[in-house]
Amino acid sequence: MTTRLLTALALLAAVTGCNTVAGVGQDLRNAGSAIERAAQ
Repeated sequence: MTTRLLTALALLAAVTGCNTVAGVGQDLRNAGSAIERAAQ
């Protein structure tokens, strides 16, 4: 049960950090772009 609670809290923190669920896609796209720029 503790593992489920910690997992739920981690997921909630991740979603909240992105402001909205729709923002997750934009955040991932931005992260991918940053990685590409760093690789060049």
